[in-house]
Amino acid sequence: MKRRIKHVTVLGSGIMGSGIAAHFANIGVEVLLLDIVPFELTEAEQKKGLTKEDKAVRNRIAAENFEKLKKASPALLYSPKFADRITVGNFDDDLKKIKNTDWIIEVVVERLDIKKSVYEKIEQFRKPGTLVSSNTSGIPIHFLIEGRSEDFKKHFAGTHFFNPVRYLPLLEVIPTPETDPEIAKFYMDFGAKFLGKTTVLAKDTPAFIANRIGVFSMMNLLHEVKELGLNVTDIDKLTGPVIGRPKSATFRTADVVGLDTLVHVANGVRESGVEANDFNNVFSLPEYIQKMVDNNWLGSKSQQGFYKKVKNAEGKSEIHGLNLNTMEYELQGKSSFPTLELTKNIDKPIDRFKVLIGGKDKAGELYRKSLGALFAYVSHKVPEISDEVYKIDDAMRAGFGWENGPFEIWDAVGVQKGIELAKEAGYEVSDWVKNVETFYKVNDEGQSIFFDKNSGNYSNIPGQEAFIILDNIRKNKTLWSNSGSAIQDLGDGIINFEIRSKMNSLGGEVLDGLNRAIDLAEKEYDGLVIGNQGANFSVGANLAMILMMAIEQDWDDLNMAIAYFQKSMMRVRYSSIPVVVAPHGMTLGGGCEMTMHADKVVAAAETYIGLVETGVGVIPGGGGTKEFALRTSREFHSDDVKNNRLRDAFMNIAMGKVATSAYEAYDMGILENHKDIVVVNKNTQILEAKKVAKLMADQGYTQPIEQKVKVLGKDALGMFYVGTDQMLTGKFISAHDKLIADKLANVLVGGNLSEPTVVTEQYLLNLERETFLQLCGERKTLERIQYMLQNGKPLRN
Repeated sequence: MKRRIKHVTVLGSGIMGSGIAAHFANIGVEVLLLDIVPFELTEAEQKKGLTKEDKAVRNRIAAENFEKLKKASPALLYSPKFADRITVGNFDDDLKKIKNTDWIIEVVVERLDIKKSVYEKIEQFRKPGTLVSSNTSGIPIHFLIEGRSEDFKKHFAGTHFFNPVRYLPLLEVIPTPETDPEIAKFYMDFGAKFLGKTTVLAKDTPAFIANRIGVFSMMNLLHEVKELGLNVTDIDKLTGPVIGRPKSATFRTADVVGLDTLVHVANGVRESGVEANDFNNVFSLPEYIQKMVDNNWLGSKSQQGFYKKVKNAEGKSEIHGLNLNTMEYELQGKSSFPTLELTKNIDKPIDRFKVLIGGKDKAGELYRKSLGALFAYVSHKVPEISDEVYKIDDAMRAGFGWENGPFEIWDAVGVQKGIELAKEAGYEVSDWVKNVETFYKVNDEGQSIFFDKNSGNYSNIPGQEAFIILDNIRKNKTLWSNSGSAIQDLGDGIINFEIRSKMNSLGGEVLDGLNRAIDLAEKEYDGLVIGNQGANFSVGANLAMILMMAIEQDWDDLNMAIAYFQKSMMRVRYSSIPVVVAPHGMTLGGGCEMTMHADKVVAAAETYIGLVETGVGVIPGGGGTKEFALRTSREFHSDDVKNNRLRDAFMNIAMGKVATSAYEAYDMGILENHKDIVVVNKNTQILEAKKVAKLMADQGYTQPIEQKVKVLGKDALGMFYVGTDQMLTGKFISAHDKLIADKLANVLVGGNLSEPTVVTEQYLLNLERETFLQLCGERKTLERIQYMLQNGKPLRN
C-alpha cells in the first residue's frame, strides 16, 4: 500500500524543530508544531491580565519560535505564504491531535529520560501504523525504543536533519534492528524524492556518520593549530573555499555551530569507548578549548568564541581573533602562504590537493598532517559506521558542505600517496585499503562505481538511475566544446548545453556554443536542455568585456555584442525544437533572461534568480526588460491592473530584486505557474529537464510565433517619472539612479508613444539595446561596473 504524507507533527519548536517544520511546509505538507506549556507567566502576560490557562500563554513557546521561523534570515520558508501551512500548539492540550497525523518527528531536548517520557505520551494517542522518528544527534537510537510497543518499534527510526534544514541537504536515516526494512526504505525514499535530501542510511553508532567524521576533522585541526604555530585566521584561510569547504572554514564554523555543541559531540565519542587510543586522543579537548568553555566563549550565541567583534579607537567595528597562546583577542593580519599561490590557476578544488600536499611551508605541512589523519580515520570507519565508502562521502558533502568527500580527496592525491601521508602523520590505514587501486571509477554507461570492501570488487552506487551526472558522461557523450561551453548527448534524442566559463558568465564563447547547440538540435535531435551542475547556473553577462568596450568607446562592437545576445535569447524562445532551461543557485542577469525565454523551466527550489543589471548602472539588455513588458501586457484588464502590474515589474528590475527561491520567482513573474516546474532535489534536475523536453517533442512541438506586445506609452511613463522625482527629492536615490530608472520605465512602456500601441518584440529589443548602450556611456555606470569587477558586489550610490 502506498504511504502518503499529508500531515506531520513536530514535537519541539526550537531551532531544529522549527527548521524541520518549515521544510515540510515548503513541500506542501501541513504541520502541527508543538512545544511545552510555559512554567511561569512573563511580565508582559501579567500586565495583560492573562493566566496560565489562556491559550496565548499555553502556546507561547511554540508561537514565539514560529514567529522567529517566519523572520529567519536566510529564510527557512521558500515563500512567506507557506507559513499558513503550520499550526502551533502545546503538548498538554494538542498531543491528542497526533491521531490524525502521518508522521511524528520528535525534536525535544537531548536527554534520554525526557525523550522516553514524550514517547510514552505519544503511545497514548498515536494510531497504529503512524511513523515516529527522532532527530537526535547523539543518543543511541536503540535506547529510545525501550519499553515501546511492537508497532511503535516497527515504524521508528532516527531521522537526523542538519541545520539549517532548508539549506543543508543531508538526512541520516538510522534504523534499529526492530525497524521494518520497508519503513526504513520509505524514510530514505521520501527524504530524497520529496524533501530533496541526500539520504544516507547510517548505523546506530556514536554521532552517526557526518558528525563523527566532521568533528574528528575539526578536532584534529584544533590540536594541529598550536603545534604548527598558526593562528585561527591562518587555519580558516587554509581550510575554506581553497579546498572546497564553506567560507566559514573551521573556527568560524565552530563559532556558528557553538563550541558547546562541538565539545558535546567530541566528549560523547570519546566517552563511548569505541575509538582506538590514537584516534580517541584526537577527541580529547585541548586546554584552550576547555578554558573557552569555562569562560562561556561559545561563539555566536555568546557574542564571542574564536572571533569577537570589537570597537577600535575610531569607534569602528573590527573582527578580532583569539590568540590561543595568550587567550586574548587581537586583530590578526591577512594570512599569506606560498603554497596557496601555486593553486591560483587551478579552478576545481579537487585538482588542488596534489599541489597543496607538496607545499614547503606551514600550509603544506598542515595539509599533509590533516589529510593523513583523515585518510587513516575514515579507512577504519569502514565498516564500523558505514559498509560503503560512498555513504561517508555523501554525508560529508551534504552535511558539512564539503565539495568533495574524504575518499574522493584520497583518490585525487592517489591511494598510495594517501597511505604515505597517514604514516607521516603517525597513523596506519586499515588493511583493506592497501589493495585498493582507486575508490571510485566511472563505468562505460557513465555511472559511478565504488570499491566495495565486502566483495573486494567494484559495485554500482544505488539510485543513480534518478540522476544524470555530467562529469560522468562528459568523456563519452560530449559532441562539441569550446573554452566556455560544451554540448552532451543525454540520449533519447535530447542534448544538453552546458555553460562552463568562469562563474558561468555569459560571454561570446558561451553564446557561440548556445547557437551551435540549437543548430545541432534542430538538425539532428528532438530537444535541448540548457543545464549545468556548477555551484551556480550563471552570474550573468561578462562585465569585463562590456567595460573594455565601453572604456574604448567601441560602440559598434558593443552594439553588435548586445544584439547577438538578444538574438540568442530569441532563438531559445523561437527555435523549432523544445528548449528547457534548468536554473539553480545564482541565476542572475543574463542567466535570468535565458531562463525567461525558455519553452519550459525546470528550476531547482534553491534558485536565486533576478535581473540585477541596475546595480551596475544599466538595464537588462538581453531581452529581460522586453520580456517583463510582454508578460505584464497579458494582464492588462483594467487601468488599476495595468498600473499595478507595470509597477511590480518596474520595481523588480529597478531594485535589482533577486528571488530567494524558485517559489518566490513565481510571485515575481520570473517563473510562470502555467508552464514552469520546481524540483526540490537538485541532483534530479537534468534528468527531469530531459524528460520534459522529450515529452514536449513526443507530443508534437511546434515552433511558436513571435508575439505582439501592448505598451502604454507616455501616459504610464508620466506615472513613473513622478515616482522617481519624489524618490530623488526625498534623497532615497541618486541622480544616476533616477536616470537608470527613468530609462527603464521608458522601455517598459514602449517609449514616448502618444497612446497605447501594439508593437513587436523586436521593437522593444531595439529600444532596450539602445538604452543599454546609452547607459554604458555614463561615467557613473563605468565606475559601477569597475567596482563590481573588483569587489564582487554592486555599488549603490
